[in-house]
Amino acid sequence: MKNISLLTDLYQLTMLQGYYANGKHNQTAIFDMFLRQQSEASYAVFAGLEQVIEYINNLKFDNGSIEYLRDLKLFSDDFLKYLEKLRFEGSIWAVPEGTVVFAGEPLITIKAPLAQAQLIETALLNIVNHQTLIATKASRVAWAAQGAPVIEFGLRRAHSPDAGVYGSRAAIIGGASATSNVLSSKLFDLNVKGTHAHSWVKSFDNELDAFEAYAKAFPDNCLLLVDTYDTLKSGLPNAVKVFDKLANKGHKPIGIRLDSGDLAYLSKEARIALDNAGHKDAIIFASGDIDETVIQSLTLQGAKIDAWGVGTRLITGKGVGMTGVYKLAEIDGAPKMKVSDSSQRATNPGHKKLWRIYDKTGKAFADLIALQDEKLTKPLTLTHPIERWKTTTLIDYTAKELQIPVYKSGKQVYKSPSVRQIADYSKNNKSTFWDEYFRLANPHIYKVNLSDKLYELKNSMIIR
Repeated sequence: MKNISLLTDLYQLTMLQGYYANGKHNQTAIFDMFLRQQSEASYAVFAGLEQVIEYINNLKFDNGSIEYLRDLKLFSDDFLKYLEKLRFEGSIWAVPEGTVVFAGEPLITIKAPLAQAQLIETALLNIVNHQTLIATKASRVAWAAQGAPVIEFGLRRAHSPDAGVYGSRAAIIGGASATSNVLSSKLFDLNVKGTHAHSWVKSFDNELDAFEAYAKAFPDNCLLLVDTYDTLKSGLPNAVKVFDKLANKGHKPIGIRLDSGDLAYLSKEARIALDNAGHKDAIIFASGDIDETVIQSLTLQGAKIDAWGVGTRLITGKGVGMTGVYKLAEIDGAPKMKVSDSSQRATNPGHKKLWRIYDKTGKAFADLIALQDEKLTKPLTLTHPIERWKTTTLIDYTAKELQIPVYKSGKQVYKSPSVRQIADYSKNNKSTFWDEYFRLANPHIYKVNLSDKLYELKNSMIIR
């Protein structure tokens, strides 16, 4: 990632100049990045940390950036000289990419001189919000597919080239098995998959000629799109003819793709036809404006679909509403919070840590947000963050701190795993939860609790 230090909101820079002019820029600040309640998804899959690291490692204002800011006639010469020397000198803790997380939890915590911690807000949110959105959508799609491969097909519908590239990365983290995006495949060592378009079929005089030409070009990777003209009367019979010829020559056809029509009905008919023709191993691949709700519905109807191609609704995160925010929690050791009429918007003060509590079966039972100096005890009583009369006491449990050090005093101390490793970690992380938490409709609510000490601090600040 190149130097994108100017990828920020103007008010970040005007605040920085204000901090500098008032001698506040070197005060030690703690900020938390967390998610507000999602609309459909009850959980999220955290993604984007590697790109946050790249951004911070390249954070500096070069001569061109300084001259541009000077031309705005907003900033003093002294402040611009300060910006020229600015480098990130703080510490960062974050949950690993691929971790299942919930609203209100500190996902990234920054402790740094105030100006530095303030400056990185916009880019950090831009990176994490996007990739977490796509990873979460991919996780829901993969859950609905129940083990069938999901191929991310969204590049042409992504909101920009960068959204397509990093969206593919996030989709693999969330649970997709491959992408059609060749550049993403190269950059992140992802599995790349693809078939052919309707234009291939229409470029020939007839469908059979198109299929035969494709089979000739890719005899061991032949997956044919059969719905250009008439799926059952033309596409499928022609595909079977081509598959017969391939089999006679010692090649194994991959299968067919359905991209339109009643996918449940067509897939059932196609399965019968392929099996009767002796191609029981040929897969049926479905695409065409689908997502987790469509996949779940088709599965309930008994659709005979072996793999899914999901494009627009995945790469745009359709239906998964979430808002990542970045809030000040402490300055020079003094806790800070935002007080709001809405309990969901009142932030948690102080330097915090995030624990995941596992019951005696090894399944995730609840998360606990506590102050940095707190330790867990046995037995452990977990208390609802607002309705404090709701408690649960655990005697036999294990616990894990979710945040890990990423930077210490400006030095990177964490090396990002490969995307494949992150995807494997995410899959294993999800396996520690009961399926009820991932239901598409009315999921079981996972408990995120506040420690008594944090609650008392928060309540005392609200009263004060």
